[in-house]
Amino acid sequence: MTLQLLQTNQALLISSVFLLGLLIGSFLNVVIHRLPIMMEREWRRHCAELDPAKPAPKEPTFNLVMPRSRCPACQAPINAWQNVPIVSYLLLRGRCAACGARISVRYPLVELITGVLSVAVAWRFGFAWSLLAALAFTCSLIALSSIDLDHQLLPDSITLPLLWLGLLLSLTPNGQGMFSIPVDPRSSIIGAAAGYLSLWTVYHLFRLLTGKEGMGYGDFKLFAVFGAWFGWQMLPLIILLAAATGAVVGIALIIFKRHGRDVPIPFGPYLAAAGWIALMWGPELVERYLHLSGLRGGA
Repeated sequence: MTLQLLQTNQALLISSVFLLGLLIGSFLNVVIHRLPIMMEREWRRHCAELDPAKPAPKEPTFNLVMPRSRCPACQAPINAWQNVPIVSYLLLRGRCAACGARISVRYPLVELITGVLSVAVAWRFGFAWSLLAALAFTCSLIALSSIDLDHQLLPDSITLPLLWLGLLLSLTPNGQGMFSIPVDPRSSIIGAAAGYLSLWTVYHLFRLLTGKEGMGYGDFKLFAVFGAWFGWQMLPLIILLAAATGAVVGIALIIFKRHGRDVPIPFGPYLAAAGWIALMWGPELVERYLHLSGLRGGA
């Protein structure tokens, strides 16, 4: 009965997805904060294994579940009522209930962005299996963008499962099937390879010419994700959107915030934004471009 209501009542679907998005956004805040720390601890363990004379110090359990969330300033545990998405931040006026330390506005912002983008995805795909795939795609991009902004890092633990998911979705009947992903296995496989190798080639050419590294390997993998999900045909649109957005934001940062020219700007968030636009309106944008340029319909 509930599933039938969600299928027939768009308002109920939108509101339910919004609430779900807020909850997922709260979890994404945990991922954004803890995953880089978990990776750093793992790197230290690997380094210690190479030098048995200096064993890695034993550290308490730290993952996405343990330990319990605490205030960074006073280490007071965060109770359930203090962890309600957006509402708790407003009730606490952006401060810790125990010590009064300011809580970063990024936490409710991530929750709100996740909720709003989830609503947009629900509006675009409706009540269908494709909605689950699109929500997973959207939430992954939010986590990747935030981590890249903080640490200039795109974790393999997010990009690689997303890549494999895109390849597997292409195996549904006619390249669409129950997930309605408009790409066949051939386009998906070629897209994944082309996405990775194209940026890999640009990276090495730029390094040979300038002696500098223009981007990281995580960007190659994220571009490969988009090739797997949307096929190689969509890659030019995505890289064009990402490059244009990155150029505008980069120039604005240099002009208005005196951002140093030599200070690296992460490219992942721009790629992620372009990939999400491709998820929502990619085929329509390509079709419109072909129509305006006279490449479709014999114009």
